[in-house]
Amino acid sequence: MRLIGACSILAIAIAGIGTANATTLKEIQSQGYIRAATANEVPYGFMDADGKAKGIGPEVAIAVLNKLGVKEINWTVTPFGSLIPGLKAKRYDFVAAEMNILPDRCKQVTFTEPNSSYGEGFLVKAGNPKKLHSFEDIKKDKSAKMAIVSGADQLDFAHGVGIPDSQLVMIQANADAPSTVQTGRADAYAATELTVAKLVHGQSGLEQAKPFTDPVIKGKSVRSYGGFDFRPEDKELYDAFNKALIEFKKTDEYAKILTSHGLSEESVEAARKEKMSDLCAGK
Repeated sequence: MRLIGACSILAIAIAGIGTANATTLKEIQSQGYIRAATANEVPYGFMDADGKAKGIGPEVAIAVLNKLGVKEINWTVTPFGSLIPGLKAKRYDFVAAEMNILPDRCKQVTFTEPNSSYGEGFLVKAGNPKKLHSFEDIKKDKSAKMAIVSGADQLDFAHGVGIPDSQLVMIQANADAPSTVQTGRADAYAATELTVAKLVHGQSGLEQAKPFTDPVIKGKSVRSYGGFDFRPEDKELYDAFNKALIEFKKTDEYAKILTSHGLSEESVEAARKEKMSDLCAGK
C-alpha cells in the first residue's frame, strides 16, 4: 500500500511539473506578447523590408491572436529544418510557417487545423532544358539533380517516388534555390507551387515548369496542408488558438489573406474542409 501511495505521489509531482512548465494563454496575455517563428519563405511566412512579418502564416496568426487579446508578437526567423527543434527547445511559443501537416511531424508537435492548402512545383532554367515536369521525370532521368530545402517535406515525396539520394541536392534555404539552378548545381528545385511562383518573379533565366504533375505517393496525389504548430504540453494555449482559428477560417478576411498571396478559391476551400486529425493519421 505504501509503495502504491509513493508512486501516486510521484505521478502527481511529475504531472505538476508538466503543468508548471506549460505556457498558457493567460500567461501570454499577462506578459503582453507571444514568441513566434517562421522560415522566411515567401509567401508562407517572411519578414518584409521594414522588418514586419508577412505571408499567409503570420498574417492569419496576427488576426487570430488579436481576437485573443494578444497584440504583440516577437518573431524569430530560422531555417525550415530548425523550426521544430527550436519549438521543442522553447525558443518560441509556436510556429507560423505553413508547415505541411504530416504523420511523422504530428508525433513531435501539435498542429492546428489546416490554415492553407497548396500543390507542388519545379523551378528550372528557362526553356526547361531537361523537360522536367514531375518527380517521376527526375527519377527516370538518372543524370538529373533535384534541389530540396533541408527538412522540407519534398524529401519525403522524393523518397516516396523512389528518387535516390544521389540525385538530390540539399540546400539550407528557399533563397538559395535560384543560384543553385542557375549555376547548374541542380536541374530543378522542388517546392510548393506558390514558392516557385514567387521565386520566378523578377528572375532572369528561370521559369516555373508548366505543366506540372504532383507526386503520387502510395496511389494518392500529393496536396499539402499547412498549419501552425505548438508544443504538446502547451495544450491550453493551443486549444484557445485553434478554436479562434476555426472561427476565423469562416470569415471573408481569412479568404482575402490567402488569395492575396496567390492561393486559389479552390485551395481556400480545401483548407477549410480538411481535418488535422485525418492528416495526422495519414488519410
